Amino acid sequence: MTTKGTNQETFLNEIAKNLGRPRKKDVVRPTWKKRPQWDVSTDASQDELVAQLKDRCLAIHTQVEETTLDTLSTTLDKVLNDYEASSIIHWQDPRFTEYGLDSYFALHKEKGHHVRAWETQDEQGNITFAEHADVGITFSDMTLAESGTVTLLHDSGKGRSVSFLPKSFIAIIPKSSLVPRISQATRMLHQKVEAGEAIPSCVNFVSGPSNSADIEMNLVVGVHGPVRACYILVEDK
Repeated sequence: MTTKGTNQETFLNEIAKNLGRPRKKDVVRPTWKKRPQWDVSTDASQDELVAQLKDRCLAIHTQVEETTLDTLSTTLDKVLNDYEASSIIHWQDPRFTEYGLDSYFALHKEKGHHVRAWETQDEQGNITFAEHADVGITFSDMTLAESGTVTLLHDSGKGRSVSFLPKSFIAIIPKSSLVPRISQATRMLHQKVEAGEAIPSCVNFVSGPSNSADIEMNLVVGVHGPVRACYILVEDK
């Protein structure tokens, strides 16, 4: 990655000086003989990755629902009813339109429910709403089967608070977004940098509801974020 910080050269020269060696400017990434990070589930089919994801979600207390584009609204309704949710905040993301959910949210508003898309010009209003929302809904940009993790690439319309502040969290997962593990996610980010593309302002890896096992390795769920999480896996392709 590159940086345009005004004190970059001074900073790096000072580090080299303290290390007692010349400044290294032309560095070539080595080609490693062994790269085991790419061997995990490398030949797994999408269905095998789905099975792996579902198995992992049992361990991280995460509900998984499978659906299609045609039945996505019905599945989302089921989850929201289970959560007794009447207030929803979601990303301002074109995929909600692509997946036919604009009319779904409009219908919820007609029923008197509070539904808010992340508004780029009202950050504090977004945060205040998210703090009291029953559910936050995002899409997964890349889904890691090995750990049951959704990758969230944030930008101006995709606030981090949507997955962090509401009582419950729902991630809509296109089946095509499934990959074996975090190796594929980091490679995707490196490729964006190398291609000179704009990279997200924040990248979050979310593995189910908030939890901690710091105390005697006993898992406690819902300690500093959503107490429940649901992954809705959509057969998109």
